[in-house]
Formats: sequence, C-alpha cells, structure tokens
Amino acid sequence: MKIILAAPRGFCAGVEMAIESLRLAIDAFPPPIYVYHEIVHNKFVVERFESDGVIFVEDLSDVPIGSTLLFSAHGVSPEIRELAKDRNLRAIDATCPLVTKVHLEAVKYAKEGRTIILIGHEGHDEVIGTMGEAPESIILVETPEDVDRLEVADEHQLAYLTQTTLSVDDANRVISRLRCRFPEIKGPPKDDICYATQNRQEAVRVLADEADFVLVLGSQNSSNSQRLADIGRECATPSRLIDGVDDMDDRWFENVDTVLITAGASAPESLVQEVCRHLEQQFAASIEERVMQTEKVLFPLPRELRAAGLKR
Repeated sequence: MKIILAAPRGFCAGVEMAIESLRLAIDAFPPPIYVYHEIVHNKFVVERFESDGVIFVEDLSDVPIGSTLLFSAHGVSPEIRELAKDRNLRAIDATCPLVTKVHLEAVKYAKEGRTIILIGHEGHDEVIGTMGEAPESIILVETPEDVDRLEVADEHQLAYLTQTTLSVDDANRVISRLRCRFPEIKGPPKDDICYATQNRQEAVRVLADEADFVLVLGSQNSSNSQRLADIGRECATPSRLIDGVDDMDDRWFENVDTVLITAGASAPESLVQEVCRHLEQQFAASIEERVMQTEKVLFPLPRELRAAGLKR
C-alpha cells in the first residue's frame, strides 16, 4: 500500500493560537479554567484538556463568579461578552482573528442598514456568535434553494458573509445564486473562508484522483473536516472521516493500493501519525508526503494573556 500524506493538514494558525492560549492559562491562573464551548471541535483535544482539569461549559451560569474563562476559537456574541463582565470573569478571548473579521463585517453592514445574508450551518458555534453581532439584521442560509426562498425588505440593501469553515465550492454556489437573484448585493472585500480551510480542501481536490481511498482525521462536529471528506466523495473516491485509529476497519482497505490521508484544521498531527503507523504495520504501507502549499501564518496570543506578560 502507498500512503499519500497531504500537506498542509491539521492545525491551522487559529487553532494553534487557541490551544496555546489555554495551555498558558492553565499554567498562569488558579484552577479550574473554564472554556465556553469546546476550545476547538476535536474530541481528543477536548478530552486531553479535561484530563488537565479544564471545564467546558455551554452556559455561563455554570461558571463561578470571578473565575477564569476562555472564549473558544469559534467566537462568541456580544451578549456572552457582557454576561462574562457581569459575572466578573477573567475573560480570555481566543477567537480566531479570521472569525473576528467576519464579526466586524457584520457590525459594519448592520450599521449601513443592510440585511446580511450569512452563509453557514445552523447551530454551529461560529454562526451563533456571528449572528449575535446583529441578530435583527442577519438571515442564515445554507443552500442555493434557501436563497430562492428568501424574502427581504429591500433587495438594494443587502450584503453577504460566510462561515469561515465552509466548502469553497458549496459557498460559491450559494454566492452565485445570491448574485443572480440580487445583483446589487455587497460582499466582503476578501473571502471569509479561511486560508487553511481552502488549502486543505484544494489538496484533497487535487490528490483524491490518485487515491483509491481518502481518510480524513477529524471529529464529526468539525465542519471543515466534514467538508474534506465530502470533497473526496465528490471526486468519486470512497472517503471516511475518523477521530482516530480506533475508528478504522481494516476491511476498508481490501483491494486498496493508495490511500490519501489528511486532517481537518482542528485535528492533532499525532492522530495522523498513529494512523500511518497502523497502515505501515498492517499493510506494509510506504509514505509519500505531497506538499501543495506552505503555510507560515502565525496569530498573536490574546491581548489578555499578553497584558499578563505571558508569551509562547
């Protein structure tokens, strides 16, 4: 068996920053440290931090007054920020800067009096946070068919934004339908879909045709990981999204000569290496890394940590 190991894969700059922020908070502040939502959407990352005493919450009423609270990489609404202040929490904002960019765009368009069409998945943490910036001005859509059903007060005062972890192709289909139906709609000056999401998707799109099977490392609630598996299937290559080696079934690889392996932006590299070792042991697999892009992005730590004198 041959393994094609796609690069880039795994952690993006936003995930790296959020995870490092939580590690520093654990070392610097009295326990326990609380995190609003999962720090990133990956089961192994969350379980590892839970073993270190971190408590993940979905409701700030579960956080004792005066505690240390970290906002996850997916961002939060202004309402949550205010509630954290009211409870006198030491809040550390580990929101990915690319998500913050979308939040700022939402505020800007709302101030202009525009109705904002947000392209994203209902219930996703990032979408909830973005919609919270201008709840009276934002309408959520997911598909071109949703666009066809839209009813807006003024089609001359519209703007669109996207969740950062969408499939580029899926988002473009919705944007095309929006532009067709509402020619005057305004969009962000730069794509909202993050560089890392695009790079990982493009690598799968290019390499899937060379493989008989695609394995994506990532959790089921990770939007960007789900999209990688979807792209493999769109390329007519059988594809599976797995959390780790324990989810694998060796029967998948009967009559498989080449496996493409990648990882979503919140999946640790250690999980990728465990899968590679398993395939090496079971199928005498050889590994070829294929570098499609080189990523050098580094996001600064949250200002709350920098102000406390903490650094990487």
